[in-house]
Amino acid sequence: MVKVAIVCEGNTDREFFETLITHLELDLKRASFYPFNGKNFIFDAQNKKYEELKQLISADQIRKVLFVVDADELSANSSHGGFDNTEENLSAVINKLGFGNVAVTHIMCDPLSKTGYLESLILSTISTSQRNCIESFLKCSQFKSKENHKTIYNQIYKRAYPNAPYDFSHSHFTELKAILTNLFRE
Repeated sequence: MVKVAIVCEGNTDREFFETLITHLELDLKRASFYPFNGKNFIFDAQNKKYEELKQLISADQIRKVLFVVDADELSANSSHGGFDNTEENLSAVINKLGFGNVAVTHIMCDPLSKTGYLESLILSTISTSQRNCIESFLKCSQFKSKENHKTIYNQIYKRAYPNAPYDFSHSHFTELKAILTNLFRE
């Protein structure tokens, strides 16, 4: 069975994609995940995880590789932050790897502002009152490390809305759903 590789920043991304693939009724067994433990590791063409991918592509066991990274904020990382820098760095690593003919990319962010990360995309799909509630809770909370706010947002969201964790019918998910559907169709 030919698989689709999904290169992502970490396990939160993997969990999200497993949920989305299952929602789309695609064969999750065809997905092979490569969480890199951070954006900077994805941009390192020498990363050992890419050796395995190269071998599987050469053996025709993987036909497509979806690269998914967060846009982040330009102010947080001048070399890899921001949508444009992320897009440029992602293209560069794909070219270095020689994956141009098998690579598909998606940059996670709030699609309106083109900033942020997976959690920004998710928050962009809920109502303003729900988003304000989460943001207000975070502001007044006594969390010691608000620097890791992506994880905190994700956990608050999951706990606040456990029965409907994601509104995949929202238009902000349309592009990502189309990408996955096309990848699994081939």
